[in-house]
Amino acid sequence: MSSDSTVTPSHEPNAPKPGDARLTRAPHGASTRYAAMTLGVLGILAVGIIAGAGAVSLTRPSPEMAPTTPVAIASMPTTGLVTVKGQVAEIYGNKFVLQDSSGRALVETGRAGEGGKLVAKDEPVTVQGRFDDGFLRASFVVHADGRAEAIGPVGPPPPPHGGPRAWFKP
Repeated sequence: MSSDSTVTPSHEPNAPKPGDARLTRAPHGASTRYAAMTLGVLGILAVGIIAGAGAVSLTRPSPEMAPTTPVAIASMPTTGLVTVKGQVAEIYGNKFVLQDSSGRALVETGRAGEGGKLVAKDEPVTVQGRFDDGFLRASFVVHADGRAEAIGPVGPPPPPHGGPRAWFKP
């Protein structure tokens, strides 16, 4: 055999050689897949954050703002948010009677007023809340010294047992 017949390894003309810069790069298409996957993960995280923020905002009580100018008890609307200023005439457990020069109103304070320690007889107070069904359901009681106390859940009363459909039963 001649020296020409020795087998020498054949090299591909485009094959990378040691030390070539092409060895350190990812194959074409891998960087595109990596970028697409990264964008997908970031998109899923963004949707999760937005959905979580939406869920939190829906579970919080709605802000309730009563008018800051007190109205006379006799001129209160039949339903809606009101602010009334007067003197505590009588206390009945978690309810008290608020009296001004025009009339009286029964104020319901819920659990916050149990024990009759929320207000004192003859104390001047300002009550902000929702007047409905003959009761002033207090959301805030502001004492003469400026101390304000938040009372119970804010907003309208819950629907009757059975949900809104119970309203339409004959």
